[in-house]
Amino acid sequence: MTKPRKRPAQDALQKIGPAKEFPLGGMIIREKEPLNLEMPFGSLDGFITPVDRFFVRSHFPIPQIDVKTWRLKVEGEVERPLELMLHELKKMESHTIPVTLECAGNGRAFLAPQADGAQWERGAVSNAEWTGVLLADVLRLAGVKDSVKEVIFEGADSGEIKEPPGPSGKIHFLRSMSLRKAKENVLLAFRMNGEELPPAHGWPLRVIVPGWYGMASVKWLTRIVASTQPFSGYYQTIEYAYWEGGPNAPTLVPITEMQVKAQIARPGFADRVQSGSIYQVSGAAWTTSAEIRKVEISTNGGATWHNTQLLGEPVRNAWRLWKYEWRVPAKLGKVILIARATDSEGRTQPAGRDCNRGSYIVNHQIPIEVEVR
Repeated sequence: MTKPRKRPAQDALQKIGPAKEFPLGGMIIREKEPLNLEMPFGSLDGFITPVDRFFVRSHFPIPQIDVKTWRLKVEGEVERPLELMLHELKKMESHTIPVTLECAGNGRAFLAPQADGAQWERGAVSNAEWTGVLLADVLRLAGVKDSVKEVIFEGADSGEIKEPPGPSGKIHFLRSMSLRKAKENVLLAFRMNGEELPPAHGWPLRVIVPGWYGMASVKWLTRIVASTQPFSGYYQTIEYAYWEGGPNAPTLVPITEMQVKAQIARPGFADRVQSGSIYQVSGAAWTTSAEIRKVEISTNGGATWHNTQLLGEPVRNAWRLWKYEWRVPAKLGKVILIARATDSEGRTQPAGRDCNRGSYIVNHQIPIEVEVR
């Protein structure tokens, strides 16, 4: 962790070529209310995603918050319950870290048969610099008791679950994590890319959980509860959960860590490339609590693979940009490009889909078909 700074030096180094031009606003609208916006992944051109290009995931309408009356409550099994104002949090030691967030449903549009939920393609993932205080410091200030097992986070956003199964009436968005995880590098962020946290991204305060899917990074944070019992809320067990094999039977477990993954930014689906030319294929790769060690590209549907060039230096829990100089064949027709990543823990992006993951954790290799002309 480092003190707040303007921008990472590597940002100027990790450029992967010119991005495409996109329509007004530059974002793909997946839903207007609640607001869900996808970053056009073909616009990727640097390590840091500009705030206006960072994907937006909302479950309920963006809450209207008056910072003058807003408080962060820390309660439950603690020695000293807290109600902290924003300026009090800002007086604490702050840290700035780059973190990639990916929606657990990123890539859902590529599943067959079609899965329920927002039809994210490649752009429900972005990377930003987040500034805030360590969750561990706030928990220490409150005096968390030894009996605590989990820490629960509640956002100010609320609404009704329209599709069963779900509770009746309005609920807030809540998620939890183990106390052990909470004491690691989890951040309570109030700035994004050096600016005040925008309303769509959780102003005035949000959780940032490096290496975990975005649903864990609760926005519009209002309450932290230290609990001696496991939390079994809607967004912990019904949504954002998957089946995991066990010694007796499959068990439903909460989604947490992002999986190793590489995505091609350019070319995009059905793009046309000039025969016999040199084309710079580019993209990004990410993983959890490790470094991207290798990204490979296939230009013949997976028959053979070639190493790409990794750009910049590795940053744990932030994506790694890459590029590959492709000599486009002279023969006209369809060509299938595929990327795959391997991290420092030896985890390689799988070719096939794990159906136990439902409509989440889409990290298998996605082919990009282009036309040589």
